[in-house]
Amino acid sequence: MITDLWYKNAIVYCLSVESFMDSDGDGVGDFRGLMRRLDYLHGLGVTAVWLMPFLKSPGRDDGYDVADYYSVDPRYGTLGDFVEFTHAARQRGMRVLIDLVVNHTSDQHPWFRSARSDPNSPYRDWYVWSKKKPKNANEGMVFPGVQKSTWTYDKAAKAYYFHRFYHFQPDLNTANPDVQAEILRIMGFWLQLGVSGFRMDAVPFVIAEKGPDVAGEPVEHFGMLRSFREFLQWRRGDAIILAEANILPEDDKKYFGEDGDRMHMMFNFQVNQTLFYALASSDTAPLTKALEATRPDYATAQWGIFLRNHDELDLGRLTRKQQQQVFAAFGPDKSMQLYDRGIRRRLAPMLQGDRRRLELAYSLMLTLPGTPVLRYGDEIGMGDDLSLEERHCARTPMQWSNEPQGGFSESPDTFLPVISAGAYGYEQVNVAEQRRDPGSMLNWMERMVRMRQETQEIGWGEFDVVDVGHPSVLALRYVWRNNTVLFLHNFHAEGQVITFPLTPPEGEPNRLVNLLSEDHSEADAKGRHTITLEPYGYRWFRVGGLDYAYRRSER
Repeated sequence: MITDLWYKNAIVYCLSVESFMDSDGDGVGDFRGLMRRLDYLHGLGVTAVWLMPFLKSPGRDDGYDVADYYSVDPRYGTLGDFVEFTHAARQRGMRVLIDLVVNHTSDQHPWFRSARSDPNSPYRDWYVWSKKKPKNANEGMVFPGVQKSTWTYDKAAKAYYFHRFYHFQPDLNTANPDVQAEILRIMGFWLQLGVSGFRMDAVPFVIAEKGPDVAGEPVEHFGMLRSFREFLQWRRGDAIILAEANILPEDDKKYFGEDGDRMHMMFNFQVNQTLFYALASSDTAPLTKALEATRPDYATAQWGIFLRNHDELDLGRLTRKQQQQVFAAFGPDKSMQLYDRGIRRRLAPMLQGDRRRLELAYSLMLTLPGTPVLRYGDEIGMGDDLSLEERHCARTPMQWSNEPQGGFSESPDTFLPVISAGAYGYEQVNVAEQRRDPGSMLNWMERMVRMRQETQEIGWGEFDVVDVGHPSVLALRYVWRNNTVLFLHNFHAEGQVITFPLTPPEGEPNRLVNLLSEDHSEADAKGRHTITLEPYGYRWFRVGGLDYAYRRSER
């Protein structure tokens, strides 16, 4: 049991070591470079750093094709550098989460090389094999349009092996007790080196039954999740798992557990997709429905709230009509789309660099029920490079300054090209210039993050959606320990005037105190508030007296 539930009010920042900062001039980011930028993250208000894969890998899928679970890829440094990094983060009060990619390995992993070379290998049953090509080999591909099958013939093994992802990523037979034990060893190893938890990749595939005879929806073994949780709590009581599981709301409890005894956190894909539909259509009804449908049943469960991540914006849970509306608004060209289900762009170009809409989106990320997860570069409004293949377009190097290569590296040849020229080039969009500009996106984000940390009702409290009579306005109220906060967001390109009644906490004036400006609101004689929201406007209010939070927020 995690007594302080630190993850309920964390600010998570996702980054790739490869993309963040190069310290030795080889064109690739590394841990020593990352350590140089820890004070930047600390100043931004980050409390947990989530690292994308950095383990030894051939690098055919940005490190998700792991070749050794117990070493750092030499391009990024050494295990010693990693330990120095976790120590430096801890000194600044920041926790470290790392990607746990255990659904599959690289085909270059020693386990697979042994398994394919000898049918009597102790690792043979660590993977999933079939003598004949299964009838469902062309179904269930994660990357349709790029991937041709989920079963590939291996000449050395004289059998087909199963791979839910790319052909060079053979699936581990996670039903094998030896594989499960190895997963626990991997977790224990990195916990010992200072991490505070894991973002577990592709959780539904990890626990799904695998094999040539599996047809339809595979059986999921949820007991596996409980064993992961128990191990974490035994080895390090405050460690967590943040699960990547794009599932339907009716399945949420299966992953969180009936009594909160499985995953600590999950990304809320349902809210994410309906949020983008609301941004595209100004219709908040599906978003409201998703919020209600994903309300956790117990206090320890928490959602990860995000806007964009390192993958495509997956729209697979929307109706076809809703999908087309989002595509039309944010990714109308085929070059902007991916896998027949998503958009591969970063947020700033999707919203056409409109500062009003960007602020609206990030205000939502910080105030929706859950823990905000920010992606590197989004705090300065970084763009994308659509000339790069698949998801690489949104994984370009961090833009630190207007120096060559955006201050990321001294090498003219970086692992991916730094975005240059144009509205999102490093010459225009970078940390150094925005740091000096009080009105910049970066400084706005820092102020908003600080206010989110002071508004702990979002992480701890119960929420309800307040009906304000406008379908384009989302009003969320949180109550926790007799504290009440209210957040208003207008998704429409036109301003809205809303009037609604509000009952203040007992003994407090019927007043809305604006947390971001001096624009407060006093109720009329009938106890109603009238608020004018500008196009794409938002408000953060505390209900009650001006110093109300300081009198009642002590835990």
